[in-house]
Amino acid sequence: MRFIDTLESKLGRFAIPGLVQVIALFQLGVLVLVLMMSKESAQTYLDLLSLDTDLVMKGQVWRLVTHVFIPRSFSILWAVLGTLIMMWIGRGLEQAWTPFRVNLYILTWMIAVTAGNLLFGWSAEALFLYQTLFFAFATFYPNEEIMVYFILPVKIKWLAFIAAGMTLLGVVQQPIMLLPVLVGHLNYLVAFVPGFLKDGLQAAKVTDRRSRFQQASVPADAFFHQCSLCKKTEVDDPKLEFRVLDNGDEICSVCRAKRQS
Repeated sequence: MRFIDTLESKLGRFAIPGLVQVIALFQLGVLVLVLMMSKESAQTYLDLLSLDTDLVMKGQVWRLVTHVFIPRSFSILWAVLGTLIMMWIGRGLEQAWTPFRVNLYILTWMIAVTAGNLLFGWSAEALFLYQTLFFAFATFYPNEEIMVYFILPVKIKWLAFIAAGMTLLGVVQQPIMLLPVLVGHLNYLVAFVPGFLKDGLQAAKVTDRRSRFQQASVPADAFFHQCSLCKKTEVDDPKLEFRVLDNGDEICSVCRAKRQS
């Protein structure tokens, strides 16, 4: 997009390289701190990081950023694995895009969920940020494989379809979540859906042109067999059977029967 290219030419130097990796490491750091605290202290600490628009308006602006550092799982094993995967995803996205575009992708998500929280009171699910990053990676690298449980190799695109299906199932079970989910995936929708639509339209045009070319290159009355006696072809009567005579001429089954009689 030309607008994005213009932004990048003017603001690209302000982009944070490895932003996805930074977020993943901060989330892991928050988890380690939480595990070292008592239950009450940990809850107070997490409340201090969560997105609360009323408190943001009172000056606690750090909440606009820190809420993405709150871990979804408090298992250190899964947190470490998740951190490694997110760092891998972050490197892949910066190779496919640029650090500026990855920064813009994340910033778009943060603006969308903050607006949803401010206007409608929707919770800011950091899970959606990681999911949209995963979907973006799967779009760029659909055939990359990941070892599920260190044993089963599965292509990224299938894991993305499963994740999308589970999210859709959650929306079906709780229709009230439709708009929050759409807003939580708005960055992905804006970044990729126009391209999907354009590619689909282009594929349809190519298919239509190929079909029209094939129809035009083969006349409707074209035939392969023609009887040397009655001049009928398989186009005239699809039920006719043709045989080749010793002299090389073709004869249809009707004329052959007449000659034999």
